[in-house]
Amino acid sequence: MGPHSSAATAMPEHIQARVEACYQQAEAFFKRSFQRAEVSFKLRGQKAGVAHLTENKLRFNPQLYRENREDFLRQTVPHEVAHLIAHQLFGPRIQPHGEEWQLIMRGVYELPPNRCHSYEVQRRQVSRFIYRCGCPEAEFPFSSQRHTLVGKGRRYYCRRCKVTLRFSGEQRLE
Repeated sequence: MGPHSSAATAMPEHIQARVEACYQQAEAFFKRSFQRAEVSFKLRGQKAGVAHLTENKLRFNPQLYRENREDFLRQTVPHEVAHLIAHQLFGPRIQPHGEEWQLIMRGVYELPPNRCHSYEVQRRQVSRFIYRCGCPEAEFPFSSQRHTLVGKGRRYYCRRCKVTLRFSGEQRLE
């Protein structure tokens, strides 16, 4: 299967179509047009979707979409589009999940204004670098980012014994 196979392109098409449907619903409701957002599928981790208000951009998590298609299309897509609609209607000074956004969720999309999704999130394994101080049994698992900062001269101290934490040479996956 190449990059242009139906499986690879189906996901963005379903989300794109749902985004467009949400804009059309809002336009019918408010009897005005809305500038369309740029849609991206480069989002990983805990969040299902993110609305970037000033750039008028939507980002969706392809992994969470694949695992929760129906609810994602029904709830997540309108949730994010509603942020951009609220921004275009009411300006930048509103609360992200405030009454304006809730009005759009309930009034336009007839959906509960849920702030968070309840999708199962698979945590990927991460490498931890084990640091130690003078305290017996104490160990400090550092992220690779923090480990890199130590390599650049950043120092961390044990709150108990006040000794500079040193890399033990040990590494493990968590």
